[in-house]
Amino acid sequence: MFAVIKTGGKQFRVAANDKITAAKIEGNPGDTVAFGSVLMLTEGEKTTLDAKALSEITVVGEIVEQARGEKVIAFKKRRRQNSKRKRGFRAELTVIRITDILTGGKQPEMKKGDAAAAAPVAAKAKAAPKAAKAEAGEDAEKPKKAAAKKAPAKKAKDEASEA
Repeated sequence: MFAVIKTGGKQFRVAANDKITAAKIEGNPGDTVAFGSVLMLTEGEKTTLDAKALSEITVVGEIVEQARGEKVIAFKKRRRQNSKRKRGFRAELTVIRITDILTGGKQPEMKKGDAAAAAPVAAKAKAAPKAAKAEAGEDAEKPKKAAAKKAPAKKAKDEASEA
């Protein structure tokens, strides 16, 4: 059984346990992603192209990693014009392992990866010292010092004008 899905402006022929590299999809490694735009489904000898039947099919995958593609350099030179331009580009990519192709309107069980679960914990740990200071009133006790004012710069006198 395989399906043709569309993501990131491209089409991919996928089956269970396939790895694809598509344009960046938000998420962390271990997150589950679902692709609803299925263009074709083939089960043995039976091929489904009907839009109504394809709307009930979902392809489920798991994010393996967030990566970047090879560097592409666009170098343009205009001869005898002393004109050239060099620009570089690296595409943001997501490597996805297809886990299952669900038919009959079944919905996938969406899960978050370990990195996603650890991120909120790290954010709370960073905020905890600031909250402890605020509770203790350390910020309230220290008055803020006003910046010292500088005297205006003295103008240099010309020696020629004095003489």
